Amino acid sequence: MTSSDQPALAHLVYFTLKDPTPESCENLIAACRKYLTDHPGTIHFGVGPRAEAYARPINDIQFDIALVLLFANQADHDRYQESQRHQQFLSEQLDHCAQVRVFDALI
Repeated sequence: MTSSDQPALAHLVYFTLKDPTPESCENLIAACRKYLTDHPGTIHFGVGPRAEAYARPINDIQFDIALVLLFANQADHDRYQESQRHQQFLSEQLDHCAQVRVFDALI
């Protein structure tokens, strides 16, 4: 728990691209860094390609890019969702995705 006794919120997003070329992957990673960093209440930001070396039977490999954000609390996450920069990211990037899976967890 954070110092405010509210649980943090982990926001995990897995993108499957329509065109999973290295260039397309780098473009999405760059867009994540441009629009999704430095939002108020963000404790952690990370984005990168799937670790292809880990293809064990238990590993879910049905994605190209993973985004991991940790927010101090649910309110910070909710403000992020409505922010202009996040909305701009969605409008520019969702058409490039075949699938987007989002997992939110209180931790």
